[in-house]
Amino acid sequence: MDSIFRRKTEEEQMKAAGRMPPGQFLTQKFPVLHYGAVPGFDPVNWDFCVWGEVEQTLRLTWAEFSQLPRTTLIMDIHCVTRWSKFDTLWEGVSIRTLIENRLIRLKPQARFVIQHAEYGFSANLPIEIALADNFLLATHYDGAPLTPDHGYPLRGVVGAIPQRPDLKTPYFWKGAKWLRGLEFSAVDRLGFWEEAGYHNEADIWKEQRIAE
Repeated sequence: MDSIFRRKTEEEQMKAAGRMPPGQFLTQKFPVLHYGAVPGFDPVNWDFCVWGEVEQTLRLTWAEFSQLPRTTLIMDIHCVTRWSKFDTLWEGVSIRTLIENRLIRLKPQARFVIQHAEYGFSANLPIEIALADNFLLATHYDGAPLTPDHGYPLRGVVGAIPQRPDLKTPYFWKGAKWLRGLEFSAVDRLGFWEEAGYHNEADIWKEQRIAE
């Protein structure tokens, strides 16, 4: 009973602070939601590729990816299934950092980023969101490597930074688990869930859950 009361109290505090999007409820757990089986991971054969509207295709082994400059983020994450989790800690690699270090050199026509993951799964984002401060190629959550069911070894993650209302925040599905590559594109292409009827923009504050 005490835990229920604490959760309700925190939920009301987040609503009062303007951090709870409409139609959401607070969870103190981290629900596991995905389609299909959890893939295995072979660090010897795993690679990460970047292609499309870039000057040169990039391929990194797991050992090379693990040496990239690191970024940590504290974000609120909001799932389309209506749960919200606040002040989550993530560590990983920022796409913007890769561009600043000239590992990725974009062509002028690059306007969208398609995340490609295991089993042919994909998630799409406008480039301005993928390069913003609230999107990360994450390897760690809460100080530890991702667990397999949360996307180990690498996943895209997008959330809300409370002090940054200028940043557009889509629902959590817009970050792909078990990520294997990024395709920069001049045109948008629907990802897995968008093809299944989810909203393409997925703005948490507009409750853009299902395509109209």
